[in-house]
Amino acid sequence: MPVPAHRSLPWLRVAFDDVEDLRAVLDHFGLPSAALVGLSMGGETALDFALAHPGRVDSLGLVGASVSGHHWPPSPETAAYAQARRRGDAAALAELELSVWAAMGRTAPGGELIARMVAENAARRLVSEHFLASAPLRAAESHLRLITAPTLVVHGHRDHPEIATIAHRLAADIPGAHSHLVPDADHYLPLRTPDRLTGLLLAHLS
Repeated sequence: MPVPAHRSLPWLRVAFDDVEDLRAVLDHFGLPSAALVGLSMGGETALDFALAHPGRVDSLGLVGASVSGHHWPPSPETAAYAQARRRGDAAALAELELSVWAAMGRTAPGGELIARMVAENAARRLVSEHFLASAPLRAAESHLRLITAPTLVVHGHRDHPEIATIAHRLAADIPGAHSHLVPDADHYLPLRTPDRLTGLLLAHLS
């Protein structure tokens, strides 16, 4: 069933922009620059921010990242996902999220927490994406060579194949980028292989 905006996200009333929200957070804490680590769409936001505000990014950690401007090939999963979004069907959306992005299932490390998190976020995502649609369209994929921050690209061996395609593109096009493939991990690397991911990020940041 569709979830009314006033019930699921009572504070959300106007369109928002992730890149400008990130800038506002740095400004609020008086940070002229920062090292950014982003998972999935968080990685996409970090890339967009690095292009918009290059002087404010000390380094990038891109984990299972998407990238704005990338054309995702059509598939039965993406078609079903779009239908669930149009229907406002949070339960169907959550099941699709788990089948596509949590390929290792609930019995793998972090599985129960991932399932719970996805279910809780599905309704909120349906509402928030409606407001995000009014944000500026960006196309970082065609401007990756302009990234100046030291960059680490990480993705899981069992992540969605298109994430691997994006990871290879990021590693090839971002000057000096380093890439790591993590075994025994799907899209949820922080919960599947937390120690391995933490080690990679700390080595990169140091």
